[in-house]
Amino acid sequence: MKNRLSQRARLWNLLWVVGAFFLLFLPIVIFLIFSFNNAPFPSPWRGWTLRWYRELFSSTEIWHALTNSLIISFSAVFLSVIMGVFLVFLAMQGGRIRFILSHFYANLVLPEIVLAVGLLALFTALGMPLGMPTLIIAHTVLGLGYVVPLVHARYEELDYRLTEAALDLGATPLRVFSTVTLPLLQPTLMASAIMVFIVSFDDFVFAYFCSGSSFQTLPIYILSMLRTGVSPVVNALSTVLLIFCSLLIVVYSSFKTKIRMF
Repeated sequence: MKNRLSQRARLWNLLWVVGAFFLLFLPIVIFLIFSFNNAPFPSPWRGWTLRWYRELFSSTEIWHALTNSLIISFSAVFLSVIMGVFLVFLAMQGGRIRFILSHFYANLVLPEIVLAVGLLALFTALGMPLGMPTLIIAHTVLGLGYVVPLVHARYEELDYRLTEAALDLGATPLRVFSTVTLPLLQPTLMASAIMVFIVSFDDFVFAYFCSGSSFQTLPIYILSMLRTGVSPVVNALSTVLLIFCSLLIVVYSSFKTKIRMF
């Protein structure tokens, strides 16, 4: 009797999980299918076509916006990872800035619009013209909210006997950091870099407030396309981005697994 009840319970749990994933992914699947629809969006299905993908890859404006987004994302990744690593290293060496590390968790709690409006007010007060530099600064601030907590948590899990042994052998603190600590932090750095890239590349709020009127990232360009009418090119573009971000998530998950193994 108990075996039958447990089997029914597992069956119901499986049905609930399958139903939840079905409702979650069904709109995405339909969206992907209709990116090949031979008709303007929204309209009934009229056959398969690659027309919208050809228009996508022949559009210079879309590729210009994509280039801007990639420049912003890679710049934010580089700056946030470098700054985050040295902030954590200095704080864990007994620096006076150790109490500041807890403030970086605010990025995970505060709504993005609060940080975006605050940075916009700061740039305005400093007289900085809005554009690529201000957006790089904004995305770097956003990225530090992910890099610092991850690196700090991993740094506290390191075996300090390794660093102490290197110091006893005559290595300087900088030498220990570059040859012992940094290799141990490498999986975490890669995972945090991929996370910052995904967040920065897909970000709309910071780009809307901090990019100005003359600089467009890909999310801002998509918004301008939607204002003039929903084009099927948006479906094709979103499909490409979905596949691209899914591959990044798979890579991030592999690095996350390696972190747990260390």
